[in-house]
Amino acid sequence: MKGKITWKVLLPMLAVVFLVGFSTSAVADTIKVGGIMDTTGATSDVGKDYAIGMEEAFKYFNENGGVNGKQIKYTWFDYGYRIPEAITKYKLLKRLKSLVIMGWGTGDTEALSPTVNKDKIPYVSASYSAHLTDPKKSRYNLFFSSDYSTNARACLTAWFDKKWPKHPDYGKRNPRFACCYMFASPYCSAPIKAIKDHAKMLGFDIGEDQDVSLFALDTKSQIMALKKFKPDVCWHGNTTMSVSATIRDAYSLGLGAAWIINNWGFDENLPRLAGEAAKGVMGATPHAFYGQDYKNMDIVVASAKKYNPGVPQEKRLNRTVQGWGDALITWEALKRADKADALTGDGIMTKGFETFRNFDIGLGASPISFTATDHRPTTGCLVQEWTGDKFVEVERVDLKERWPEKWASEWHGW
Repeated sequence: MKGKITWKVLLPMLAVVFLVGFSTSAVADTIKVGGIMDTTGATSDVGKDYAIGMEEAFKYFNENGGVNGKQIKYTWFDYGYRIPEAITKYKLLKRLKSLVIMGWGTGDTEALSPTVNKDKIPYVSASYSAHLTDPKKSRYNLFFSSDYSTNARACLTAWFDKKWPKHPDYGKRNPRFACCYMFASPYCSAPIKAIKDHAKMLGFDIGEDQDVSLFALDTKSQIMALKKFKPDVCWHGNTTMSVSATIRDAYSLGLGAAWIINNWGFDENLPRLAGEAAKGVMGATPHAFYGQDYKNMDIVVASAKKYNPGVPQEKRLNRTVQGWGDALITWEALKRADKADALTGDGIMTKGFETFRNFDIGLGASPISFTATDHRPTTGCLVQEWTGDKFVEVERVDLKERWPEKWASEWHGW
């Protein structure tokens, strides 16, 4: 009788122990990664393809060993490019025990930065604001791309090197430069101080900035204001939709200026939307365009076809490649931290990301390095041009190599 009672008591207990052990093992073999994306808001024209690429990347990682055998559980939310919503989604992902969060915009990423750093959760964003590259202020913020200020300086340098010497007024006067961007957008305005500093250093005359909304469809008033200044080259810091509207109006009104564009406004949709006006436009491409012949591009394309066969290949953008860029550095950091038995926020940072030294992800990106004192991923940027039928390389500008003292002592964090 005693034996029967003992087994009646022990069997349920053993079952509980088994289930708890199984549950603990399952949790231990799963790494949670969160995502905050814009697929419906002001930057959804570029955000949708980025979000798709990010999801495809994590599916590929899990089918190819995960993190040293551990699977990644990737959970993401759309926040509609609204900062309060991003904060809400961040809190939810934190409660879900995300070890890393893949973020999006500059306004929300900068707003969350103090919280992210207090919580010690690595936050790998699609915001490439230089403000996020100084670990003394933003220790847990990271991205794979050259930052917006580096992009801007590189684009202006490439135009100055390759295009200005061919201008009819070269040697007769200073080149003239002006900026178009949405003043109220933290993303659009992030590199303006840097590019104007660079323009001054190179000897440009600088005109008045023009405020162009991210939702702009008609920019004729801004173009007419620019015509009074007669710029030789204009920087545009918005995303593709409003950039294409601006260069179309500039073309129709005969502005006659060249255009250099930040990476989020320079993609395969630009010539589709701007037509003939896009010919000769140059832009920052801190990664290759979708399908270009670079290392690992075959994986990106194959994954797109496998996981989202309903999305036509001709509709794919370089935003897919950008999603992969941030996902790839996160995968590598997680693998390194796991090997060091350091899968914590601090461990992923110190044993993962900050061990990168010229880490090559392929995809046309520059080699990536992070240190405890400098989170600028790269020292330059590839600048490409739309020729009318394809994107071609203009120049790969390495700012550190060209201006080493300024790179080391002046240009960090802005």
